[in-house]
Amino acid sequence: MPSTIATRTSTDSADGIRPHPPVPRIGLLGIMQSLYDDMLPGITERQAAYAAEVADALRGVAEVHVAPPVKEREDAERAIRELHAQDLDGLLVVMLTFGPAMRVARVLTETPLPICLANIQPVAAVTPEWDMGDLTYNQGIHGAQDTANAMVRAGRRFHVVTDDWRADSFRDAIGAWARAARAVTRWRSLRVGIFGYAMNGMGDIRFDEHTLIRTLGPQVDYLATGELDRRAATASDDDVRELLAFEDGRFEIDPRLSDAEREDHARMQLGIESILRDGGYGAYSTHFDAIAEDGRFTRLPLAAASSLMAAGYGYGAEGDALTAALFSAAESMLGVTQFTEMYAMDFPRDAILMSHMGEGNWRLAREDRPVRLIKRPLGIGALDDPPTFLFQYATGPATLATLVSLGGERFRLVVAEGEVLDTEVLPALEMPYGHFRPDTGVRACMDAWLRLGGPHHQVLNPGRTAAAWRTFCALAGIEYAQA
Repeated sequence: MPSTIATRTSTDSADGIRPHPPVPRIGLLGIMQSLYDDMLPGITERQAAYAAEVADALRGVAEVHVAPPVKEREDAERAIRELHAQDLDGLLVVMLTFGPAMRVARVLTETPLPICLANIQPVAAVTPEWDMGDLTYNQGIHGAQDTANAMVRAGRRFHVVTDDWRADSFRDAIGAWARAARAVTRWRSLRVGIFGYAMNGMGDIRFDEHTLIRTLGPQVDYLATGELDRRAATASDDDVRELLAFEDGRFEIDPRLSDAEREDHARMQLGIESILRDGGYGAYSTHFDAIAEDGRFTRLPLAAASSLMAAGYGYGAEGDALTAALFSAAESMLGVTQFTEMYAMDFPRDAILMSHMGEGNWRLAREDRPVRLIKRPLGIGALDDPPTFLFQYATGPATLATLVSLGGERFRLVVAEGEVLDTEVLPALEMPYGHFRPDTGVRACMDAWLRLGGPHHQVLNPGRTAAAWRTFCALAGIEYAQA
């Protein structure tokens, strides 16, 4: 769960921005058998030391908890119980020697932890000096085959990394899997709060909530807007002043914004954050009609959405729980995340203008232009002007992702890699925006996106992250497609 809002959390950096989440916590289950004990006295201790070396090599990309080597079914069951007590994000399975799969097949099938089978061995090269001892110490490959076969036959999803465990490529691959495992594990207990209801008539955000929680894990709750009104009204004056002081020091404030407008916005932000924190919600949505029709609110909480994204809360507009949930997964796996949508195509640039009604994560603003908090007229909702953050997206490589409900238990993730372009200011556009150029070009990307059923809300992350999303989908049981 995120801590409190970015303006007030004790773990913030000097500018009030919450740092990247800590490294994932994974367990290492090393497998061998008793057959070799008499032939090679001390083999258990030797291979246990090897497992500890592997864990140490992963320092910095994962916090690794190493179980004692397991040889029998009872060993495996005890080790898994102990690892589960460590509140882990994933399980790394390593063959310390050949170990018969039947002794671990049940625990690997039943553990809820995402699994990675590390197909590695202590020594990378076979040399003329090897004897039967060396062959025994380094014969994990056929144990990996036996174990993988058992998981495939059981229908158990798992990831595989084959490499020299001392290589940087191994460390990078395990780090990428561990971050995906963390996202999947946290996703399974995610709670998404929807204030009011989802936008009527918008079909691509609709899905079976029972199927979502049963197959993928996120839970969707509908929250009373009346509680938001009460929380906003009872936010402490000290918290309001602290939030406004943070904004004064961090952003360029539109002088047309009155004190009353800013205090009202601040109270809505504090009210939403209070409900999310107390209810254990990692993601949320506020639909503008639900807020406007309530009758107690003066304006829409657009600036609140931007700052709560910056604090790490998942967000989806218009009651879009799927995108809010996906945002939370992206934040866990990739870090800073932007909610966005494709607004218009720009064929001369071979790009797409990305924006939304006024919500945007200012942590992803370009650094060479100020982030402004503006007084912004908005006819949608028929309420007073909502304070809105205005900025352009940071330029450079970026990836869009969106989650599609296909009916039944099928979900599909559609991904597009590309680049946010360095473009001129659009002076009449009073909401966060940026131009995204897909690597495949606008025409091919949009043809594929539409054929795949990609909806109109997306999350955006810096970098080309398709490989990370592919791993996430494999672990979560989601179809993966790239446009």
